[in-house]
Amino acid sequence: MNFDLTDDQLAFRDAARAFAEKAMAPNAAEWDAEHFFPVDVIREAGEMGFCGIYTPEAQGGMGLSRLDTSVIVEELAAACPSTAAYITIHNMATWMVAAFGNSHVKETIAPRMASGEWLGSYCLTEPGAGSDAGSLRTRATADGDDYLLNGSKVFISGAGSTQILVVMARTGAPDSGARGISAFAVPADSEGIHYGKAEEKMGWNSQPTRQITFENVRVPARNRLGEEGEGFRIAMKGLDGGRLNIATCSLGGAQATLLRARGYMHERKQFGQNLGGFQALQFKLADMATQLVAARQMVRLGAYRLDQGHAEAPMLCAMAKRFATDACFDVCNDALQLHGGYGYIREYPLERYVRDLRVHQILEGTNEIMRLIIARRILEPGVAEAIQ
Repeated sequence: MNFDLTDDQLAFRDAARAFAEKAMAPNAAEWDAEHFFPVDVIREAGEMGFCGIYTPEAQGGMGLSRLDTSVIVEELAAACPSTAAYITIHNMATWMVAAFGNSHVKETIAPRMASGEWLGSYCLTEPGAGSDAGSLRTRATADGDDYLLNGSKVFISGAGSTQILVVMARTGAPDSGARGISAFAVPADSEGIHYGKAEEKMGWNSQPTRQITFENVRVPARNRLGEEGEGFRIAMKGLDGGRLNIATCSLGGAQATLLRARGYMHERKQFGQNLGGFQALQFKLADMATQLVAARQMVRLGAYRLDQGHAEAPMLCAMAKRFATDACFDVCNDALQLHGGYGYIREYPLERYVRDLRVHQILEGTNEIMRLIIARRILEPGVAEAIQ
């Protein structure tokens, strides 16, 4: 088993790092403070291919693996986890459009999303359907060659500033559960779409989060992704990669704060010596580094298995998301602690990383839901080899 990155992956990493250090890192604190959505920078990332990283080349993407994607996203997140996280959400929406759309969608929508010309939002969560996505109530009713879309979605990243909404809506009977959900690519400026106020959040301030209400929104049937009733399956396939993406954003944030903590321990003096001279703090730094490396290997294992189409990839992606988002939040929090009072003020970026990484334990399925996915799979007969 070779843990080394390939020459291509090293080149992707270096290109992403250079872009992040030039276009993202110098502006991240300002974006956070002003709640500014850096659309121009995201589109600049699109020019480098970072808006369609794993979208097939035939639809204008880079066609890279999920493992390649993790290498790229970690570098972007080290500069600004909030903006990097939006870029990953856009990548997930773009991939779903490219993978499950018909020829019209693949030819007219997917390439413009992969280039970053059009930005996307992923619309699954509802006011009464968060972790229980199968109970969603937004409805798409057939009307001739169209569907009429009615309902609402909440906590939608980019809402109000994006051009395409990937919407999960019920086309089956109210009691049809997950089997009655379909997916649609909806133009974000369609008549009947209303956007709520931008939510005031603890973190992720460089991307807007709004509620969306649909009132008799007419959606052409050709904009449906897959067949009727396949929406939940499509959503779950998207979320396998989405969970890795968010876990990778946690890796980037943890890497950045760990390096800052190491530097601070060399610089800061207390009781006549550098902080790095205190064994208790050395042990803390050692634990932080160990947690980060362990999380990175879990994420890369999940990405590798997802690329292979391995049967246990969904469970491994859930494991990686659960472990990495918990462990990396702890790394950031410990890095803040090592900075003492300076870590708590905005002159230093530690508090921003802590705020940005906290939500990773909630979205793309809460970490409690990740535990449920893992436990249910492990309890099935004949899957002992999955954890060996």
